Amino acid sequence: MNNTVRDIQRLGQAIWYDNMRRGLLTSGELQDLVDIGVSGLTSNPTIFEKAVASGNDYDDLLLRMARAGKSVEETYERLAVEDIQAVAGLLRPYYAFTKEADGFASLEVSPGLAHDTEGTIQEARRLFAALDRPNVMVKVPATPEGIPAIRQLTSEGVNVNITLIFSIEVYKQVMEAFVSGLEALDKKGGDIKKVASVASFFVSRVDTEVDARLDARRDCRDRRARHRMGGLQPLCDPLARSIPAPRPDAHARGLVRAPRRADRAAPRADDSGRRQ
Repeated sequence: MNNTVRDIQRLGQAIWYDNMRRGLLTSGELQDLVDIGVSGLTSNPTIFEKAVASGNDYDDLLLRMARAGKSVEETYERLAVEDIQAVAGLLRPYYAFTKEADGFASLEVSPGLAHDTEGTIQEARRLFAALDRPNVMVKVPATPEGIPAIRQLTSEGVNVNITLIFSIEVYKQVMEAFVSGLEALDKKGGDIKKVASVASFFVSRVDTEVDARLDARRDCRDRRARHRMGGLQPLCDPLARSIPAPRPDAHARGLVRAPRRADRAAPRADDSGRRQ
């Protein structure tokens, strides 16, 4: 049976699932997604808010935390950390299989800290320590205040998933922050090969708006896929060229990981998605 996710992996791409609720773990649904090739998961406070409000997965935990007098913030962090730890455990075999290049689970700092550099650093440190797994990342927005936080956290060995990137210029700032953070970690004697990072362009926001406009015109409805490819193409070459740009010798000194090749299936599933 054809497995599109595996086909995409052979092209060097990875599919990460941007969703989370505890029922995905307890039902085995997330394991099924991993078995067909999904190799990472991201989450944020909004995703968890919807999960708590729309089901009863967390009712017992919420009741226990309320009886213990815990705050809303403490309760959220408890359930989020537990879930992401569990996801990281589920993804750990793929993390090992790809030699620590894929198989990550991400948890985001509070959106209220988007314009607070020091607050972002402190919360990211706390979350990364609480998660206590090698294959987790903390999501940090690429706001002007987030850029220095990315550098500082990287210099401390924190895996950072950078979000809210809307332009090539901001991407280059992110790359500069990441590489300079690795340099600082290297100077302190840290193991830079253990630090991973993801830089995420927000193309879906543009897609949503353009799709709505295309749908409003009958003669343009078949252009959806083409506009997505057209929107991504201008990013590809500049991004590829900019990877070593902040530090020309970064690759040679091992400061930047080489792009991951994913031309084999994970050991837990064959190409049809069945477990071996």
